[in-house]
Amino acid sequence: MKRARITYPGAFHHIMNRGYDGNTIFADHKSKSHFLDYLEDSSQKMKIRLLAYCVMDNHYHLVLENASGRMSDFLRLLNGQYGMHYRKMAGGKGYVFQSRFKSTLIENESYLVQSILYLLRNPVRAGIVQFPEDYIWSSTKYYFSDKTAKFVDQAFVEGLFNSKEEFLSALNGPSEKNLPVVITKYGELMGGDGFLESALKKFERRKRPTSQSRGVRRKDEQYFEPVEKVIWEFERGKRLNIDKVDTGTLEGKRVRAELLVYLKERAGLKYREIAEFDIFGDLGLSGLRAIYKNYRNQ
Repeated sequence: MKRARITYPGAFHHIMNRGYDGNTIFADHKSKSHFLDYLEDSSQKMKIRLLAYCVMDNHYHLVLENASGRMSDFLRLLNGQYGMHYRKMAGGKGYVFQSRFKSTLIENESYLVQSILYLLRNPVRAGIVQFPEDYIWSSTKYYFSDKTAKFVDQAFVEGLFNSKEEFLSALNGPSEKNLPVVITKYGELMGGDGFLESALKKFERRKRPTSQSRGVRRKDEQYFEPVEKVIWEFERGKRLNIDKVDTGTLEGKRVRAELLVYLKERAGLKYREIAEFDIFGDLGLSGLRAIYKNYRNQ
Protein backbone atom coordinates (compact mmCIF):
# COMPACT_ATOMS: atom_id res chain seq x y z
CA MET A 1 0.00 0.00 0.00
CA LYS A 2 1.27 3.44 -0.92
CA ARG A 3 1.72 6.14 1.71
CA ALA A 4 -1.39 8.23 2.36
CA ARG A 5 -1.27 11.80 1.11
CA ILE A 6 -1.26 14.54 3.72
CA THR A 7 -4.59 16.32 3.58
CA TYR A 8 -7.34 17.44 5.94
CA PRO A 9 -10.55 19.46 5.74
CA GLY A 10 -9.63 23.00 4.73
CA ALA A 11 -6.26 22.09 3.18
CA PHE A 12 -5.26 23.81 -0.06
CA HIS A 13 -3.77 21.75 -2.88
CA HIS A 14 -2.33 22.18 -6.36
CA ILE A 15 -3.44 19.11 -8.33
CA MET A 16 -2.11 17.90 -11.66
CA ASN A 17 -2.86 14.80 -13.67
CA ARG A 18 -1.92 13.92 -17.23
CA GLY A 19 -2.85 11.42 -19.87
CA TYR A 20 -1.30 8.00 -19.53
CA ASP A 21 2.21 8.00 -21.02
CA GLY A 22 1.73 11.69 -21.91
CA ASN A 23 -1.07 10.95 -24.38
CA THR A 24 -3.37 13.70 -25.64
CA ILE A 25 -6.72 13.17 -23.92
CA PHE A 26 -8.26 16.66 -24.36
CA ALA A 27 -7.68 16.96 -28.08
CA ASP A 28 -10.45 19.39 -29.03
CA HIS A 29 -12.95 21.90 -27.69
CA LYS A 30 -15.65 19.29 -27.23
CA SER A 31 -13.49 17.03 -25.03
CA LYS A 32 -12.32 19.95 -22.89
CA SER A 33 -15.91 21.12 -22.51
CA HIS A 34 -17.00 17.66 -21.37
CA PHE A 35 -14.19 17.58 -18.81
CA LEU A 36 -15.33 20.92 -17.39
CA ASP A 37 -18.87 19.57 -17.12
CA TYR A 38 -17.55 16.66 -15.06
CA LEU A 39 -15.39 19.04 -13.04
CA GLU A 40 -18.43 21.10 -12.12
CA ASP A 41 -20.49 18.03 -11.30
CA SER A 42 -17.89 16.25 -9.16
CA SER A 43 -16.73 19.35 -7.26
CA GLN A 44 -20.31 20.19 -6.30
CA LYS A 45 -21.18 16.61 -5.34
CA MET A 46 -18.10 16.26 -3.14
CA LYS A 47 -18.28 19.84 -1.84
CA ILE A 48 -14.78 20.75 -2.97
CA ARG A 49 -13.99 24.47 -3.30
CA LEU A 50 -12.38 25.00 -6.70
CA LEU A 51 -10.24 28.14 -6.97
CA ALA A 52 -8.61 27.75 -10.39
CA TYR A 53 -8.34 25.31 -13.28
CA CYS A 54 -6.49 24.95 -16.57
CA VAL A 55 -7.12 22.19 -19.11
CA MET A 56 -4.37 21.54 -21.64
CA ASP A 57 -4.25 18.93 -24.39
CA ASN A 58 -2.63 16.17 -22.35
CA HIS A 59 -3.06 17.26 -18.73
CA TYR A 60 -4.99 19.45 -16.33
CA HIS A 61 -4.19 21.63 -13.31
CA LEU A 62 -6.47 22.47 -10.38
CA VAL A 63 -6.00 24.63 -7.31
CA LEU A 64 -8.59 23.74 -4.69
CA GLU A 65 -9.52 23.67 -1.05
CA ASN A 66 -10.34 20.26 0.39
CA ALA A 67 -13.32 21.88 2.09
CA SER A 68 -15.21 18.65 2.81
CA GLY A 69 -12.19 16.44 3.39
CA ARG A 70 -13.25 14.34 0.39
CA MET A 71 -10.59 15.34 -2.12
CA SER A 72 -9.72 11.74 -2.97
CA ASP A 73 -13.38 10.92 -3.65
CA PHE A 74 -13.66 14.04 -5.80
CA LEU A 75 -10.67 13.18 -7.98
CA ARG A 76 -11.66 9.53 -8.23
CA LEU A 77 -15.10 10.57 -9.48
CA LEU A 78 -13.76 13.26 -11.85
CA ASN A 79 -11.14 11.03 -13.45
CA GLY A 80 -13.52 8.08 -13.59
CA GLN A 81 -16.28 10.03 -15.31
CA TYR A 82 -13.99 11.57 -17.90
CA GLY A 83 -12.08 8.32 -18.37
CA MET A 84 -15.32 6.53 -19.28
CA HIS A 85 -16.34 9.34 -21.63
CA TYR A 86 -12.95 9.35 -23.35
CA ARG A 87 -12.98 5.62 -23.97
CA LYS A 88 -16.49 5.81 -25.41
CA MET A 89 -15.47 8.58 -27.79
CA ALA A 90 -11.94 7.46 -28.70
CA GLY A 91 -12.45 3.71 -28.49
CA GLY A 92 -9.75 1.27 -27.60
CA LYS A 93 -8.67 -0.09 -24.27
CA GLY A 94 -6.20 0.88 -21.59
CA TYR A 95 -5.62 3.64 -19.09
CA VAL A 96 -6.69 7.23 -19.68
CA PHE A 97 -4.94 9.01 -16.80
CA GLN A 98 -1.73 8.29 -14.97
CA SER A 99 -2.18 5.98 -12.00
CA ARG A 100 -1.95 8.69 -9.33
CA PHE A 101 -2.64 12.39 -9.51
CA LYS A 102 0.11 14.78 -8.41
CA SER A 103 -0.79 16.78 -5.32
CA THR A 104 1.09 19.65 -3.66
CA LEU A 105 -0.09 20.79 -0.23
CA ILE A 106 -0.10 24.61 0.08
CA GLU A 107 0.52 26.42 3.38
CA ASN A 108 -0.96 29.92 3.16
CA GLU A 109 -2.21 32.73 0.93
CA SER A 110 1.27 33.76 -0.21
CA TYR A 111 1.99 30.31 -1.62
CA LEU A 112 -1.60 30.00 -2.82
CA VAL A 113 -1.20 33.12 -4.98
CA GLN A 114 1.99 31.71 -6.49
CA SER A 115 0.28 28.44 -7.32
CA ILE A 116 -2.79 30.07 -8.90
CA LEU A 117 -0.68 32.42 -11.05
CA TYR A 118 1.55 29.52 -12.11
CA LEU A 119 -1.52 27.51 -13.13
CA LEU A 120 -3.08 30.36 -15.12
CA ARG A 121 0.22 31.07 -16.95
CA ASN A 122 0.56 27.48 -18.11
CA PRO A 123 -0.70 28.14 -21.69
CA VAL A 124 1.77 31.05 -22.02
CA ARG A 125 4.70 28.90 -20.94
CA ALA A 126 3.57 26.29 -23.46
CA GLY A 127 3.60 28.90 -26.25
CA ILE A 128 -0.11 28.49 -27.01
CA VAL A 129 -1.12 32.10 -26.28
CA GLN A 130 0.68 35.36 -25.59
CA PHE A 131 -1.43 36.34 -22.58
CA PRO A 132 -3.20 34.10 -20.00
CA GLU A 133 -6.49 35.94 -20.64
CA ASP A 134 -6.49 34.63 -24.23
CA TYR A 135 -6.73 30.98 -23.22
CA ILE A 136 -10.38 29.96 -22.97
CA TRP A 137 -9.86 26.64 -21.19
CA SER A 138 -8.75 28.10 -17.87
CA SER A 139 -10.58 29.98 -15.13
CA THR A 140 -8.74 33.25 -15.93
CA LYS A 141 -11.80 34.70 -17.63
CA TYR A 142 -13.89 34.58 -14.45
CA TYR A 143 -11.80 36.81 -12.17
CA PHE A 144 -12.73 40.50 -12.02
CA SER A 145 -15.21 40.09 -14.88
CA ASP A 146 -18.94 39.83 -15.54
CA LYS A 147 -18.64 36.10 -16.30
CA THR A 148 -19.53 33.67 -13.56
CA ALA A 149 -19.06 29.98 -12.88
CA LYS A 150 -20.97 28.22 -10.11
CA PHE A 151 -18.10 25.83 -9.49
CA VAL A 152 -15.26 28.38 -9.28
CA ASP A 153 -14.92 30.54 -6.16
CA GLN A 154 -14.12 33.77 -7.97
CA ALA A 155 -14.67 35.95 -4.93
CA PHE A 156 -12.08 34.08 -2.87
CA VAL A 157 -9.41 34.43 -5.58
CA GLU A 158 -10.25 38.10 -6.15
CA GLY A 159 -9.84 38.65 -2.43
CA LEU A 160 -6.21 37.57 -2.70
CA PHE A 161 -5.53 40.73 -4.73
CA ASN A 162 -6.30 44.36 -3.93
CA SER A 163 -7.73 45.17 -7.35
CA LYS A 164 -8.19 43.99 -10.92
CA GLU A 165 -5.13 45.99 -11.90
CA GLU A 166 -3.00 44.22 -9.30
CA PHE A 167 -4.29 40.83 -10.45
CA LEU A 168 -3.56 41.53 -14.14
CA SER A 169 -0.15 42.96 -13.32
CA ALA A 170 0.78 39.85 -11.34
CA LEU A 171 -0.76 37.54 -13.95
CA ASN A 172 1.24 39.06 -16.80
CA GLY A 173 4.44 39.52 -14.83
CA PRO A 174 7.52 37.30 -14.99
CA SER A 175 6.60 33.65 -15.07
CA GLU A 176 8.43 31.15 -12.88
CA LYS A 177 9.59 27.96 -14.55
CA ASN A 178 9.00 26.01 -11.36
CA LEU A 179 7.14 26.48 -8.08
CA PRO A 180 9.04 26.44 -4.75
CA VAL A 181 8.00 22.87 -4.01
CA VAL A 182 9.63 20.86 -1.24
CA ILE A 183 9.62 17.10 -1.74
CA THR A 184 9.23 15.06 1.44
CA LYS A 185 8.52 11.43 2.19
CA TYR A 186 4.94 12.53 2.84
CA GLY A 187 4.51 14.20 -0.55
CA GLU A 188 5.10 17.62 -2.07
CA LEU A 189 4.64 20.81 -0.04
CA MET A 190 4.72 24.56 -0.64
CA GLY A 191 5.39 26.29 2.65
CA GLY A 192 7.89 27.64 5.11
CA ASP A 193 9.80 26.07 7.97
CA GLY A 194 7.55 24.16 10.31
CA PHE A 195 4.74 23.66 7.77
CA LEU A 196 5.32 19.93 7.44
CA GLU A 197 5.12 19.46 11.20
CA SER A 198 1.90 21.47 11.56
CA ALA A 199 0.34 19.74 8.52
CA LEU A 200 1.14 16.31 9.95
CA LYS A 201 -0.53 17.25 13.24
CA LYS A 202 -3.72 18.24 11.40
CA PHE A 203 -3.54 15.07 9.32
CA GLU A 204 -3.10 12.87 12.40
CA ARG A 205 -5.96 14.61 14.24
CA ARG A 206 -8.19 13.89 11.26
CA LYS A 207 -7.30 10.19 11.39
CA ARG A 208 -7.36 9.58 15.11
CA PRO A 209 -11.11 9.42 15.92
CA THR A 210 -11.81 6.74 13.32
CA SER A 211 -8.64 4.70 13.66
CA GLN A 212 -8.68 4.57 17.47
CA SER A 213 -12.38 4.31 18.22
CA ARG A 214 -13.34 1.90 15.48
CA GLY A 215 -10.06 0.18 14.72
CA VAL A 216 -10.50 0.58 10.96
CA ARG A 217 -8.69 2.50 8.27
CA ARG A 218 -10.49 5.44 6.67
CA LYS A 219 -11.26 5.07 2.98
CA ASP A 220 -9.36 8.21 1.96
CA GLU A 221 -6.22 6.93 3.71
CA GLN A 222 -6.14 3.91 1.44
CA TYR A 223 -4.81 3.79 -2.08
CA PHE A 224 -7.41 2.59 -4.54
CA GLU A 225 -6.80 1.87 -8.18
CA PRO A 226 -7.91 4.34 -10.90
CA VAL A 227 -11.46 3.63 -12.07
CA GLU A 228 -10.49 3.33 -15.74
CA LYS A 229 -7.76 0.83 -14.83
CA VAL A 230 -10.23 -1.33 -12.89
CA ILE A 231 -12.73 -1.27 -15.76
CA TRP A 232 -10.06 -1.95 -18.38
CA GLU A 233 -8.77 -4.98 -16.50
CA PHE A 234 -12.32 -6.20 -15.88
CA GLU A 235 -13.21 -5.94 -19.59
CA ARG A 236 -9.93 -7.53 -20.64
CA GLY A 237 -10.40 -10.42 -18.24
CA LYS A 238 -14.01 -10.99 -19.29
CA ARG A 239 -13.35 -10.24 -22.99
CA LEU A 240 -16.34 -7.91 -23.16
CA ASN A 241 -17.37 -4.26 -23.33
CA ILE A 242 -19.41 -3.20 -20.31
CA ASP A 243 -21.41 -0.77 -22.47
CA LYS A 244 -22.73 -3.75 -24.45
CA VAL A 245 -23.68 -5.99 -21.53
CA ASP A 246 -27.36 -7.00 -21.68
CA THR A 247 -28.50 -6.65 -18.08
CA GLY A 248 -31.85 -8.16 -19.04
CA THR A 249 -30.25 -11.61 -19.01
CA LEU A 250 -29.04 -13.65 -16.05
CA GLU A 251 -25.50 -13.61 -17.40
CA GLY A 252 -25.65 -9.83 -17.84
CA LYS A 253 -26.86 -9.39 -14.26
CA ARG A 254 -24.03 -11.61 -13.00
CA VAL A 255 -21.44 -9.57 -14.90
CA ARG A 256 -22.92 -6.34 -13.58
CA ALA A 257 -22.81 -7.63 -10.00
CA GLU A 258 -19.16 -8.61 -10.36
CA LEU A 259 -18.31 -5.20 -11.84
CA LEU A 260 -20.07 -3.56 -8.88
CA VAL A 261 -17.78 -5.42 -6.49
CA TYR A 262 -14.71 -4.43 -8.53
CA LEU A 263 -15.67 -0.74 -8.48
CA LYS A 264 -16.46 -0.74 -4.77
CA GLU A 265 -13.52 -2.76 -3.48
CA ARG A 266 -10.73 -2.01 -5.96
CA ALA A 267 -11.62 1.53 -7.06
CA GLY A 268 -13.10 2.53 -3.69
CA LEU A 269 -16.25 4.06 -5.19
CA LYS A 270 -19.35 4.77 -3.13
CA TYR A 271 -22.75 3.55 -4.27
CA ARG A 272 -23.82 7.01 -5.44
CA GLU A 273 -20.65 7.20 -7.57
CA ILE A 274 -21.22 3.74 -9.04
CA ALA A 275 -24.78 4.77 -9.94
CA GLU A 276 -23.30 7.33 -12.37
CA PHE A 277 -22.28 4.58 -14.80
CA ASP A 278 -24.80 3.63 -17.50
CA ILE A 279 -24.73 -0.08 -16.71
CA PHE A 280 -26.15 0.69 -13.24
CA GLY A 281 -28.46 3.49 -14.39
CA ASP A 282 -31.70 1.58 -13.73
CA LEU A 283 -30.76 0.77 -10.13
CA GLY A 284 -31.24 2.87 -7.03
CA LEU A 285 -28.83 2.97 -4.09
CA SER A 286 -30.80 0.29 -2.23
CA GLY A 287 -30.64 -1.94 -5.31
CA LEU A 288 -26.87 -1.53 -5.55
CA ARG A 289 -26.46 -2.37 -1.86
CA ALA A 290 -28.60 -5.49 -2.27
CA ILE A 291 -26.66 -6.68 -5.32
CA TYR A 292 -23.33 -6.13 -3.55
CA LYS A 293 -24.48 -7.96 -0.42
CA ASN A 294 -25.92 -10.91 -2.37
CA TYR A 295 -22.82 -11.27 -4.53
CA ARG A 296 -20.48 -11.17 -1.53
CA ASN A 297 -22.61 -13.75 0.29
CA GLN A 298 -22.34 -16.07 -2.70
